[in-house]
Amino acid sequence: MRVMVVGSGGREHALVEALATSPLEPEMYAAPGNPGISRIAQTVDIPADALTDLRDFAAEHRIDLTVVGPESPLIGGIAECFWEADLKVFGPSRAAARIEGSKVFAKEVMRHAGVPTARFEAFDREAPALAYLRTLDEFPAVVKVDGTAAGKGVTIVRDREEAEYAVRAAFAGKFGAAGERIVIEEYLEGREASVFALTDGESILPFLPAQDYKRISDGDEGPNTGGMGAYSPIMWMEPATYASVLEEIIRPTVKQMALIGAPYTGLLYAGVIVTETGTKALEFNCRFGDPETQALLPRLGTDLLELMIAAGEEDLAGREISWSAEKTVCVVLASEGYPESSSSGDEIQGLDRIPSGVYVYHAATEERDGKFFTAGGRVLNVVGTGASVIEARARAYAAVEAIHFPGMQYRTDIALEAMELEDL
Repeated sequence: MRVMVVGSGGREHALVEALATSPLEPEMYAAPGNPGISRIAQTVDIPADALTDLRDFAAEHRIDLTVVGPESPLIGGIAECFWEADLKVFGPSRAAARIEGSKVFAKEVMRHAGVPTARFEAFDREAPALAYLRTLDEFPAVVKVDGTAAGKGVTIVRDREEAEYAVRAAFAGKFGAAGERIVIEEYLEGREASVFALTDGESILPFLPAQDYKRISDGDEGPNTGGMGAYSPIMWMEPATYASVLEEIIRPTVKQMALIGAPYTGLLYAGVIVTETGTKALEFNCRFGDPETQALLPRLGTDLLELMIAAGEEDLAGREISWSAEKTVCVVLASEGYPESSSSGDEIQGLDRIPSGVYVYHAATEERDGKFFTAGGRVLNVVGTGASVIEARARAYAAVEAIHFPGMQYRTDIALEAMELEDL
């Protein structure tokens, strides 16, 4: 069996590694992949957004299943592109991927499905949006651009002046086409979590939840990023709370997508927040999270490839997922200047000194003459494993201390609260 993973980040490295261990013994390909992935799969120099080139390669090399990592190809219609050539792909259709591609669409799906979420209004012109802001009495509030913006299209505004600035910036083109429409919504206080579920369009098979860290600095300070770390399991989330996410958020959404003629197959990611008045949906993504995937997949005890095949064949009903009792802590190492800018070409040292019990996933690296160099913002994902959060965290940070490149930045508080809760 031949399997190709589309993408080049740490998430894709983790996916390739998990799929490569399948009892089905797949021959692994990755497009375009990265130097870490090249150790376990044949990398192909085709960008993730070159849909027809990817399709032609898959057809020529008789790829049995293509697994799409990033959202952009899914939003662009890679599923339909492959299906038209009678090729199998793990991921939702273009219509279903709108749940991430358009925040307005996602909010309307939630409204019609009865999914608990923040109050909101959507706008496609600046003047009505500014007029609406003048009616608001409660701040902070949230301004979101409609399209995808690399995790940077959400602004928490503390007062009307900041809100007006965010609205004007969006309509002035700060986020390109993503900001042609915006959502202004109620700010919710609470604890956030990421919940994944495989779905075949009807049945769902939930993954364990994971905790991620979006801001660049310790204590959740500084600008939002694509994610600076994650851990699993979530120590503070009660089983009843998790069950409510599945029954009140995930299942109604999957049902609503089928009702509107856009059945969702693949991996559905729900960003949720647990508030004093209940659990509410913040957003949906149409793919595996990054870096949550890197924290979850080392704990997966069920064959991921078999599950993906079953999702595509509408055969998830009655299946179960097993998980290791181990804990995982993922620390993201980012380049100097991230997220506003990203230094590249800095030599990475220490990758040959990684202690046992640690996974290192390449996210933005390049290799020259046997040496590794930075190639973007989030460079490496260091995942420690252990029987306890304390052990997993200690291993992760010991590995981080062994790695160095100029300007390397990372958070020192990943899973700190989980470690403290574990001691209680």
